[in-house]
Amino acid sequence: VQLQASGGGSVQPGGSLRLSCAVSGGTFNNYVMGWFRQTPGKEREFVARIRWSGGSSSHADSVKGRFTISKDTHKKTFYLQMNRLEPEDTAVYYCAAATHFTASRMTLTSFYDYWGQGTEVTVSS
Repeated sequence: VQLQASGGGSVQPGGSLRLSCAVSGGTFNNYVMGWFRQTPGKEREFVARIRWSGGSSSHADSVKGRFTISKDTHKKTFYLQMNRLEPEDTAVYYCAAATHFTASRMTLTSFYDYWGQGTEVTVSS
């Protein structure tokens, strides 16, 4: 399974970006796709996740109401729409895939089996 993230960039506070993650190399019916982010010296933190089948999703409290995770199964791509960006959102964003769903563990990096390369998001005036 391969994941390819794209869409990062620089934006002013209050702006928007959409990250994409293209997935390949498998069938993903039971998979859960997620976004995480990391800043220097900090642990990688959960941002959002979505089930490939059915589409139920969850977002971290810090991004709830501003970020939305979605998917397009035909394109084998999932997305992170980021609105009202804040300087605190500056990070390298990673997409990830877990082969099955366990509700209590989907915020844990250790539960994800596959990772894409990061894409950098900078929010600054």
